[in-house]
Amino acid sequence: MGDEVLGYFFRNAGYAVEFSVCLLLVWRSRWRRLKGLGLYVAGLLLLDGVGRPLVLHHFGPSSLRYAYFYWLTDVALALGAFLLIGSFFRRACADEEIRWRFIRLMLVSVFVLVVGVSGLSIHRNYNQLFTNFIIEFSQNLYFTCLVLNTLLYIMIQQLAVDDDELGLLVCGMGIQFAGEAACLALLHLTFAENFARVILRFLGPACTLSMLGIWAYAILKTPQTSPARLQPRKGTRLIEAIAD
Repeated sequence: MGDEVLGYFFRNAGYAVEFSVCLLLVWRSRWRRLKGLGLYVAGLLLLDGVGRPLVLHHFGPSSLRYAYFYWLTDVALALGAFLLIGSFFRRACADEEIRWRFIRLMLVSVFVLVVGVSGLSIHRNYNQLFTNFIIEFSQNLYFTCLVLNTLLYIMIQQLAVDDDELGLLVCGMGIQFAGEAACLALLHLTFAENFARVILRFLGPACTLSMLGIWAYAILKTPQTSPARLQPRKGTRLIEAIAD
């Protein structure tokens, strides 16, 4: 009973904060500047906060239709997260076109690689091609987002990007993806035992709630200024050398 109450709290708190972040973007007049963030949070609210509960209520938790809807929306959210990270990279390279062209090519190449690796699941099981590919692709893309977000954070620190808002947004995403990676690792290590499933019921929503809280703080507390120029620290020329 306590687990159900706690799970109910995390879910509804997450929905409330998602809605609050959308309101903050409008109230603080940052919707245009943070369009990618706004679209991602709005999609999260519509798919996870509205769509999934409605389908769950209508078809039930054990129905095949709910399973399909859940994993399709999971892929949609993973794609949204990948595009959002791309927009963060673009913002960090606002005045560095050469560097951005290199990073854009890297992002496209990484996405193609993820699709190719996920496609290998088709050869392992021909009976459930669609579901296997969707689940594999979603998991691989979330892990890729974790790696890219970490690289972005390192880049911001090494190049001394003077943009506190961007730093907080990236940190928030890092918490979310770390939670996703921990969930997947725990499932594989414990072979999806009952106690692992209980932990996962709270770990994912708690990480999402933390991410949204950091984003709300970033929107409220950071000054509304244009994206800062990159100011590389002395001796930090690695990315420039690769880009050239």
